[in-house]
Amino acid sequence: MAIEMIPVVSSNVGEVGYDVDSQALHVRYLNNRTYVYADVPEAVFQELLSAPSKGSFLNRVVKGNYSYSEI
Repeated sequence: MAIEMIPVVSSNVGEVGYDVDSQALHVRYLNNRTYVYADVPEAVFQELLSAPSKGSFLNRVVKGNYSYSEI
């Protein structure tokens, strides 16, 4: 099943999505690279959606705190 990607307004992030079952955060950047961050709580995804700056939130909260892979 494909993850529903939600377009966001950001200078470097194009879309984000979340898989509740696997707690996987999907982030498609404007350079068309997509990363999946593992074991991200759903609350963090909800905070990302409401963050005024998606890129700043990812840098501050997600990157460096969750393992990731590029798909």
